[in-house]
Amino acid sequence: MNASGNLVALHTIVRREIMRIMRIWTQTLIPPAITMTLYFVIFGKLIGSRIGTIEGGFTYMQYIVPGLVMMSIITNSYGNISSSFFGAKFSRAVEEMLVSPMPNWVILLGYVTGAVARGVAVGALVLVIALFFTHLQVVHPLITFASVLLGATIFSLAGFVNAVYAKKFDDIALVPTFVLTPLTYLGGVFYSVNMLSEPWQSISRVNPILYMVNAFRFGVLGVSDVQIGVAFGVMLLFVVGLSAIALHLLKRGIGLRS
Repeated sequence: MNASGNLVALHTIVRREIMRIMRIWTQTLIPPAITMTLYFVIFGKLIGSRIGTIEGGFTYMQYIVPGLVMMSIITNSYGNISSSFFGAKFSRAVEEMLVSPMPNWVILLGYVTGAVARGVAVGALVLVIALFFTHLQVVHPLITFASVLLGATIFSLAGFVNAVYAKKFDDIALVPTFVLTPLTYLGGVFYSVNMLSEPWQSISRVNPILYMVNAFRFGVLGVSDVQIGVAFGVMLLFVVGLSAIALHLLKRGIGLRS
């Protein structure tokens, strides 16, 4: 396919994914917003009022908002692509794309873009809700945007890999339940890792979500538990590595061709 053909194919996949998100918005956008509102009420207001200020002199509510926003972004990016691509694989639509002249990178980029769009939309919605509970002022807008984009991309790619290997719908839920959720809660969303004793502090620093949360927190509040350069280095490494794995799986047709 030529460049114009690739653009048409990419636009078609992205449009289909976004239309899918909007068609079932009561499932894709509203539930995470309600969940995060409960987090704000329970952790931010009820528990936060007893904790007082935390790292950098911020209120506990202000401190956890970036972590909760990033948590909603990565979980929804992951969930969108894993369910959407597995559904396409289940209906044999993926096989049709693989035998078409469409390059593999167009297929991957289309699904990832759709997943990132949902993650960013949910993140923006959660951030708006957070403003009803506390005051925030974005300190570094470019870092904030870059960390959101990279974080959503990483877990979109991870969800894609999960969907490729999944053989039934139950396999889609295994990773979020036993991997994603523990990593999220141990990723500095609700606390500073500097508050942990060893060996938990060292263990937390091998958690990739820690770097995503802290990069976003640095962009919003200007404070971070890790060096911002290291955080972006880790995120870029995951983007490159997961992209290579996903493209390899598409090229080989592993789990996709019957």
